[in-house]
Amino acid sequence: MTDAPDELSLVFQALADPTRRAIISRLRSGPTTVGELAEPFAMSRPAISQHLKVLERAGLIERTADAQWRRCTLRTEPLDEASAWVDRHRNEWNQRFDLLDQRLRQLKTAPTASTPRTERTDR
Repeated sequence: MTDAPDELSLVFQALADPTRRAIISRLRSGPTTVGELAEPFAMSRPAISQHLKVLERAGLIERTADAQWRRCTLRTEPLDEASAWVDRHRNEWNQRFDLLDQRLRQLKTAPTASTPRTERTDR
């Protein structure tokens, strides 16, 4: 067995950080230079570069060089795969919650041992 994380784990790990999610959101409008991506963040260029490496490793962005410009482009395929995984599991979770809700309703309406019984008076 390998210690390398699977692709889905890399995507979720990348999306776990709010800075990386903000970078992904900024890339929705199209390819952007690293400098433009770094502008709104109060962090160093090396720190931004580390975030971009995580996103690139997860397959969420692609970096290209055009002369002195470094551009980042969003890749949506890994997001589609993560979304499909969540959708599959959401259906299963919803079914389980529905069954739990149904069982709780049954328990709520069923007589219990603590319910007082009426005494027999057929003497």
